[in-house]
Amino acid sequence: MRTNMMKAIRLHEFGGPEVLRYDEVPIPEPKPGEVLVRVHAVGVNPPDWYVREGMPNVPPEMRPPLSLPAIPGTDVSGVVESVGADVDGLSVGDEVFGLLRFPGLEGSAYAEYVAAPASDLARKPAHIDHVHAAGVPMAGLTAWQFLIELGHDHPSPFQAAQHRPMALNDETTVLVNGAAGGVGHFALQLAKWKGARVIAVASGAHESFLRELGADRFIDYTKSRPEDVAHDVDLVLDTVAGPGSSRFLRTLKRGGALYPVFFAEYDPEETSKLGVTTSGTQVRSNGPQLAELGRLLDAGTLRVAIDSTFPLADARRAHERAARGHIQGKIVLTVA
Repeated sequence: MRTNMMKAIRLHEFGGPEVLRYDEVPIPEPKPGEVLVRVHAVGVNPPDWYVREGMPNVPPEMRPPLSLPAIPGTDVSGVVESVGADVDGLSVGDEVFGLLRFPGLEGSAYAEYVAAPASDLARKPAHIDHVHAAGVPMAGLTAWQFLIELGHDHPSPFQAAQHRPMALNDETTVLVNGAAGGVGHFALQLAKWKGARVIAVASGAHESFLRELGADRFIDYTKSRPEDVAHDVDLVLDTVAGPGSSRFLRTLKRGGALYPVFFAEYDPEETSKLGVTTSGTQVRSNGPQLAELGRLLDAGTLRVAIDSTFPLADARRAHERAARGHIQGKIVLTVA
């Protein structure tokens, strides 16, 4: 018999990994259009630690609302426990995965149960387990929306123009910076799926992993600067971005494009002179796109790399692992 209480990780204050508390809280009730998911695994993503820190790097006017105490997290894989009104296509017992309520900050995924909008969910691929499925939603959808299909018409907070992914084919060269991370390892595989030649940039420890995923060329950024050795690139997906991102403009051929996953500023004079463009977007929850990723995962076209797993109660250790960097794939929390 299920009680009406569950375990969840909550923030009562902002700060380092030590502010993540393992609490007992009521199980949520699904509203119309939602299902209650019994969570088996939770993906850990950069927005989780930005939220934990109180988003100090985000201008106050751009911060979504967040009230404490709050349950962080957006990426889940689990089983439908109950179904709210107005939900079609999902039933009790279905295995599902999803990116919940993003770009809002109320996904509340670090918990044994979560009330999830049915439209944010897709059926879990049958050939992968919950741990691997939980590693997909945010990172996989980011790669998909940047490279394959945006899939929505919401304006980006970072640019006025709508992001339009460049068509990729066997005549396209794509450079992925930070290729071993969550978004990077999916982007590499999606670009290869479209037939592109892929240059992967990461530290040397990840070379064999990235070549296994299909990288045609590997650049160890600890030994050589990518902007000195890569040229005539059609598209750079920079998963690291930030202040150093402009250096990748010089790797592009005229007509090429640079997509920063994290907001970065570029000099319009420089991009104009080089004849290149920059474009970005903000990933959004999207059940139908996740179903497309699920089909590629089931077919073995895409695979998910897991860096490490931690029990839900040890979310602090998972965040400490993230802070050390050099992650290969995804960090996932497991829920008994």
